[in-house]
Amino acid sequence: MLATEIQKYTDDYSNVHDPVLHEVERSTHLHTIAPQMLSGRVQGAFLTLMTSLLQARNVLEIGTFTGYGTICLVRGLSPSAESKVVTIEANPEYAFLIKKHLAMAGVTDRVESLMGKAQALLSQRTETWDLVFIDANKQEYAEYYEAIIDHVRPGGLILSDNVLWSGKVVYDRSDVDARVIHKYNEMLYRDPRVEVLMLPIRDGLSVARRV
Repeated sequence: MLATEIQKYTDDYSNVHDPVLHEVERSTHLHTIAPQMLSGRVQGAFLTLMTSLLQARNVLEIGTFTGYGTICLVRGLSPSAESKVVTIEANPEYAFLIKKHLAMAGVTDRVESLMGKAQALLSQRTETWDLVFIDANKQEYAEYYEAIIDHVRPGGLILSDNVLWSGKVVYDRSDVDARVIHKYNEMLYRDPRVEVLMLPIRDGLSVARRV
């Protein structure tokens, strides 16, 4: 993670100040025990930017949490009436907040929100994805990736969050999640189906472009 002062500086000089997202952030801090799981403001704006540049119509998010990232993804969708974000959350305790926040942002009609195990739900989908954002159980990242890689269009993107794991992928691979994430990063780097760029945004964001 960037030093607090540097993080504030990047926020101050980026167009990331949004009253709706601020309220989602505030609500998440009030109602969850792990609000740091939110996408940050700069990362959220990056999600919107990537979705917009792709003119994405079919977007998949694995790991909704309280809907902050979902809202950012929806805001970048192609204006086509068929464009949507399909988002999957395994923890039903977040359902109320997700519904509340999507309604607050006015994006409910452009989101298909699913509850359950991502691997099982993905086997039922027929879309070809323009963009996939993975931000769920770190132990299952490789499973998510294998479930979606052949359903991402050429030129489409797979974004994976927390790939630096607070720097532990470098400094402390005895950490269970750091070890798994490091193996995941290696897997993507060696996979000829994608070209990978790892960015030190927030806790590390991997951008894999389907070739």
